[in-house]
Amino acid sequence: MAQQQYAQDSATIKKIYDNALTSFESYENLRYLTKQIGARLSGSPQAAAAVEWSRQLMEKMDLDTVYLQEVMVPHWVRGEKEIGRVTNSRLLGNVDMHIVALGGSVGTGKQGLSAEVVEVKSFEELEKLGKKKVKGKIVFFNRPFDNTLIQTGSAYGGAVDQRGGGPVAAAKLGAVGVLVRSMTNDYQTIAHTGSTRYQDDVEKIPAAAISTVDAEQLSSLLKEDSELKFYMRMTSETLPDVLSYNVIGEIKGSEKPDEIVVVGGHLDSWDLGEGAHDDGTGCMQSVEVLRLFNELGIKPKRTVRAVLFMNEENGLRGGTKYAELAKARGEKHVAAIESDAGGFTPRGFGLDGSKEQLQAVLAWKPLLAPYGLHEIGPGYGGADIGPLKGQGSVALIGFKPDSQRYFDYHHTEIDTFEQVNRREMQLGAASIASLVYLLTEHGLDGGGAKASK
Repeated sequence: MAQQQYAQDSATIKKIYDNALTSFESYENLRYLTKQIGARLSGSPQAAAAVEWSRQLMEKMDLDTVYLQEVMVPHWVRGEKEIGRVTNSRLLGNVDMHIVALGGSVGTGKQGLSAEVVEVKSFEELEKLGKKKVKGKIVFFNRPFDNTLIQTGSAYGGAVDQRGGGPVAAAKLGAVGVLVRSMTNDYQTIAHTGSTRYQDDVEKIPAAAISTVDAEQLSSLLKEDSELKFYMRMTSETLPDVLSYNVIGEIKGSEKPDEIVVVGGHLDSWDLGEGAHDDGTGCMQSVEVLRLFNELGIKPKRTVRAVLFMNEENGLRGGTKYAELAKARGEKHVAAIESDAGGFTPRGFGLDGSKEQLQAVLAWKPLLAPYGLHEIGPGYGGADIGPLKGQGSVALIGFKPDSQRYFDYHHTEIDTFEQVNRREMQLGAASIASLVYLLTEHGLDGGGAKASK
């Protein structure tokens, strides 16, 4: 029986890959999303257009259900192009530098802000300086990625606290502004935006990311002249919240329709670039899973639900609302898969779940390994599916493409359609669809057939 099941699963997965790798549909959908709609920051007209377009896209697919899920989202706007400049350094005089406002940052006012700079690489170093050396200055957080780490996501995790918590920590000591080294392992003149956080009881100060090339130059200039000043001008502001939506499409399960396997990505993006790798590819791969099931006549035993989440980038309101409503409705999620690490060559999946669930997925490795999916083990699920954790026995699964190039493009103006390789994206969609098939066919409760030759 096990051999018969293995043969059936193997044949189905082969059909999934064959179809995905010879269809241009997901790639062309990504082209439209990025080129015709463009950047999709929460609260923007482009985000609203993306919701309506993706709803219509799924409605044309003859799914069992397509619907919108209301969610109120933040509406932050960047304003005019930012200006960053070192002024009056003893070594070079005035030097223009590449900066972008961090998401959620307050502006500097029309006149801009000019102040001396103090450089730190950690919060501990900042605290040691104290108010006397920080008050009235711009704090420059310059801790780089640890490039000895093979997984670039781990390097990101080791540096991103500067971006999220830097403005509050600096403001508590009297700083008037913050510069944060861009979150990338690359050495480039492009600045990377990303969300930052404030506290209501701490003064909100302007916060910007500075490119890695300029961060290195600023650090060198400070060693020559600790009294140089930095001028920054940003007109960003936060407007009232806006009504938006998660976009959901599903195929009902034939035997256990109340058991749900979710696959998703986030429809919103930062306002720079086109939101291609982050996360247009994840959204279109999720829609492609539904297309593959329909086109191949795969009747899932459990319900397959694609969710295009809104507001992952600067609030996580979509993922939070989805989990809130799922709990209120008593929905049973078997697993949730998130694709939010770019459209690069697939490597595997990381699972946040029980030992039993991990063993069940590992049992399918012989079916998945022929397609390059070797990195299957414990891992991080994803931001949007994270709020589902603890609701029953849901397993949270993160799709893992090759990570080496992701932070070249992440949160930048160069995250465009042209940077996505069609075949890599197709391989990712097939990989996700294959795991979704196995999950819907066998579940993770220990009762599924093992993939045994």
